[in-house]
Amino acid sequence: MLRNGLEPWHVIIVLAVALLVFGSKRLPDVARSLGRSARVLKSEARALRAEDTV
Repeated sequence: MLRNGLEPWHVIIVLAVALLVFGSKRLPDVARSLGRSARVLKSEARALRAEDTV
């Protein structure tokens, strides 16, 4: 058991709901777009930190 109360079956339920909501054909596209968004957010955060130090 993890400290924050998240157990493996919680993750399984979330994945099952995501599969039902988005469907098996759209799920890879959704994951890909989330990954791209995370990369953009990460690079923007780095740019802001670099700008603050200069």
